[in-house]
Amino acid sequence: MMLPMLSIIIPTLNAGQSLTNCLNRLDSCDIETEVIVVDGGSSDDSSARARNFGAHVVTSDSGRGRQMIAGAEHATGNWLLFLHADTLLGETWERAVTDFQNRWPDRAGYFDFAFQGTSFRNKIWARGVALRCALFKFPYGDQGLLIPRTLYDQVGGFRALPFLEDVDLVRRLGRRRLIRIYCTAFTAADRFERDGYFRRSAKNLIIVLLHACGVSPAKLVKLYR
Repeated sequence: MMLPMLSIIIPTLNAGQSLTNCLNRLDSCDIETEVIVVDGGSSDDSSARARNFGAHVVTSDSGRGRQMIAGAEHATGNWLLFLHADTLLGETWERAVTDFQNRWPDRAGYFDFAFQGTSFRNKIWARGVALRCALFKFPYGDQGLLIPRTLYDQVGGFRALPFLEDVDLVRRLGRRRLIRIYCTAFTAADRFERDGYFRRSAKNLIIVLLHACGVSPAKLVKLYR
């Protein structure tokens, strides 16, 4: 049997409606895929929604790091695409992924960032993220990560961290192995709208800087909440 070319791994925890939107965009694509939803103990109908889309549901301890690891362990594809449950890929994602695989067979890719919604503030935020990625090649997990299985294994994959699992993996990949995918990943702005855009952004920056200085993710997760 031919292995699926692309395994899409989505960690979820009580994200039913967001997960439905995410899976709906991935449904009926023309490239060979398997979708693995890793549930961290949801009390809603996330798992049932995933199964309705034909996704393979895996259960895991909560925490994106552990859930990403569990998903990768069950994946059979030679490419892995990690997505957050509240991320909606742009309509051209299939072509963008295929083009990337053909051009960069030994590199990892990240999508452009945008919040769901068309407010001016959201557009300014997207430009700021684009500048960060252009200057530092430092995407976050809500931009998705497309990576060959061989490279994922080579760098040691995700670690079972309670927080900042995406930052940890991106730092180990390094600038030269991270390439932009010319397609947008739209992310829900709920946390930013609740906390305030400036406050949440400042908090995220402080967390990343503290992590770079050696503060453990276990301590920083309390600051993130």
